[in-house]
Formats: sequence, structure tokens, C-alpha cells
Amino acid sequence: MGLFKAAASILKRGLARTAEAMVGMRAFLAGRRIDESLLAEVEKRLLAADVGVKAARESVESLRQDWLAGRIAAGEEVVPFLKASLRARWEGVDLDLARSERKPTVILVVGVNGSGKTTSVAKIAASLKAEGRSVLLAAADTFRAGAVRQLEIWSERLGVDLVKGAEGADPAAVVFDAAQAAVAREADVLLVDTAGRLHTQDTLMRQLTKIREVVAKRIPGAPHEVLLVLDATAGQNAIRQAEVFTAAVEVTGIFLSKLDGTARGGVVMAIRDQMGLPVKLIGVGERPEDVEAFDPEAFVEGMFDRAE
Repeated sequence: MGLFKAAASILKRGLARTAEAMVGMRAFLAGRRIDESLLAEVEKRLLAADVGVKAARESVESLRQDWLAGRIAAGEEVVPFLKASLRARWEGVDLDLARSERKPTVILVVGVNGSGKTTSVAKIAASLKAEGRSVLLAAADTFRAGAVRQLEIWSERLGVDLVKGAEGADPAAVVFDAAQAAVAREADVLLVDTAGRLHTQDTLMRQLTKIREVVAKRIPGAPHEVLLVLDATAGQNAIRQAEVFTAAVEVTGIFLSKLDGTARGGVVMAIRDQMGLPVKLIGVGERPEDVEAFDPEAFVEGMFDRAE
């Protein structure tokens, strides 16, 4: 992936509840021939892992067709088949963060308050800095009490520059100042933390649209990436959030936060199927280094980690 280093142990921890749904899968399949009752149980377990109705049904239907065609018969062949089927859903999908040929690359980070948005911004900043890239933070979440200070603390801890305004300041004005500073300082990346909740949803979305327009005027081609932070524990509500934010700011990828063992990470598949948006990054803890680039192969392997 280039920017982030995956840690298998952390990923397995984050997928613990997803993998629990697969416990005993291999034992259940061992020595059995495929039949309709077996297929029904497999689909049930996939749904329990929160992979989503579409991924579960399509994977099982593909398995059924191969069984009926005589290409697969033994239960022991089912798990490898499912792994390949789920990995295939990501073929041809660009999972890398955008990188502009001209400095700076602008990344907007959006999401509702409580999703872990500001912490996710810090994680991205820490990882980019670890790769040797200069990062400028823009504290445009000016309407949430303490949000600017929270990002300021992160910037000090990480040794990353920050552009901020007063609490309640116009977010678009803060982003404009940050864009000016990023160009003047030749920063590699301008990373913008945006507001997650205003008085009404319409107000929030208009403000995000304004921010997008402001940064586009100052930096051609910007924003180059719009990451939506979704709480992995939010379930179907996360899908609704993705719909609303995409309509306002053309989301390009998902940062799935709080994948720390309390969520069923199979929701990654559901997001991909229902929104057509790739999960690019996953947060698996509270520390700045607890972030990984989404790796479909490692992710699928982690889902089946307890299938024995």
C-alpha cells in the first residue's frame, strides 16, 4: 500500500468478533458433502459476521452453482472458496490514498461527531509523517467545544504544524488560511479536520460543500481525497451516514474507526457493496500508530482466523 504497515496481530484483534461468527466452521464442514442444508448454514454464519446480505447471498449462490456444476463437492473446499469469493469483490479497486503530483495533496476528513474523526486525523498525520512527508493540519471543526484544542494537542504531540481559528469561526475561512499556508510552506499534505455536527444536517452539509469549493479555488484539483470516518460499531447507520456525506462532498474512501474487537468488521463488505466506496484505512486502537491500510487479503484471512 505504500503509506502504512499492516500488523497482523492488531488486525486479528480488531476482527475478533467477526471471526467468532466463524468459530467451528472447518469442524462443521469436515467430512461433509455439500448440500442445501450446508449452504444455508454457511450463509447464516456469513450474515452473523456482518458481511452484509448481498455479499453473503452472492458468495453462497456462487458456491451453489459450482456445486451443481460438479466443480466442488467436499465441505473442506468451502472455506477456501469463500475466501476467494470475498477477496474477488475488491479486484480492480484502488485502495491507495490519492497523491497529487503538485504539492500539497489535500485530504478532507469528514464524519459525524463521536465517530473518532479527530483521532483518525491524528493517526493519518502520524503515519504520513513517519513516511517522511510534511503535514499541515487544518482545525476546521470549529463548532464543537474543545475540538480545536483536541487537534492542537495532537499536533503538539506529533510535531506537526497546525492552522486554527477561534472557536465558532467560519470553517471555510480556516481552510482557506490553511490552504494558503500549505502552499507557502510547500507542505506535502494538507489534512483538514471538518465539523461533524452543526445545528441542522442541512447546515452541516452546506458548510462542507463550501469548504470543498474554497480549497478547490486555492489549490487546483483539490481536494484530492475525501475520507469519511465511520464507526465500525454503527452498523446500518454507518451506511446512511455514507449516503448523506457522499451527496455533499463526493466521498472517495472510508476510514473505518473503532475496529478494536468491539465490532464485527465484516461491515467493510457491506459498505463496499451498498455504497461502492472502498474502505482505505482502518483504525484498530487509540494510539496514533493504530492505523492500517486496508488489505483485502489480510482482512479476509482475519475474518476466518477462528474457523478451525
